[in-house]
Amino acid sequence: MKQLTIRETNFPELHLLSRGKVRDIYDLGEHLLLVTTDRISAFDVIMDEPIPEKGRVLTEISGFWFDHLIGLVPNHLVSMDIADYPPECQPYADILAGRSMLVRKCKPLPVECIVRGFLSGSGWKEYKEKGEIQGIKLSPGLVESSRLPKPIFTPSTKAELGLHDENISFGRMVEILEDQVLAHRLREISLDLYQKALEWAEPRGIIIADTKFEFGLRRRELLLIDEVLTPDSSRFWPKSTYKPGGPQKSYDKQYLRDYLESLKWNKQPPPPPLPTEVITITQAKYLEALKALTGEELP
Repeated sequence: MKQLTIRETNFPELHLLSRGKVRDIYDLGEHLLLVTTDRISAFDVIMDEPIPEKGRVLTEISGFWFDHLIGLVPNHLVSMDIADYPPECQPYADILAGRSMLVRKCKPLPVECIVRGFLSGSGWKEYKEKGEIQGIKLSPGLVESSRLPKPIFTPSTKAELGLHDENISFGRMVEILEDQVLAHRLREISLDLYQKALEWAEPRGIIIADTKFEFGLRRRELLLIDEVLTPDSSRFWPKSTYKPGGPQKSYDKQYLRDYLESLKWNKQPPPPPLPTEVITITQAKYLEALKALTGEELP
């Protein structure tokens, strides 16, 4: 069967709950249906052109990690097998296959749990200015892409579509959650998840420089939700070319960001058109990440 490139889904028989930067979410009553499209965003702006196969890659990688990390924390995944989906989903099986998940409903927590093991991105910028990241003091003399002495937890707010997330201190996270015990638990679990993922990925040639986890509560049970350790939610660097002291090659959408940074674009909609070469190279990086992490190619 020829795979479709999907920028947006429209299923008249299903109730569309929301449309994010990448995922279309449908309310099925007891469960939610997450459909990962081929949309790609950069600087919180969704590009006009999709990246072929991207949604399937993200779904496969998340499914792999949900299974690999289940011993540390429960997650919201029910099934990725279309045969398990309710009857009203079956007419859309060709579109849903490989790019969707049936998940448990829960109350998403209003923070993003970011773990950094290396000095990059906004963390590197803040370190250069203050010698710290979000209130966490770091050793002097570190360079861009340095491995940190130990991973750090640097949460952020979860902004509405089109707005920017805000990096916050752990103290501010406690205030937002209004629950100190829960905040400490999120920090501990996030660091444990990152460490286990790092131990899996590095022997397979991928350095996870940083990543973002999201959690929800279902009847007071904490669940790992959304996507997990994908090229969209993480910085993936090839271990073979890693060299501290500057930016790194990557398996994620940093290539796209770098291309956009080279343009005279104000990072506001509308986005500039993406050349075919940029689309093709970005797609290849996502496929390489899937192969390296899971040992598998797309079915």
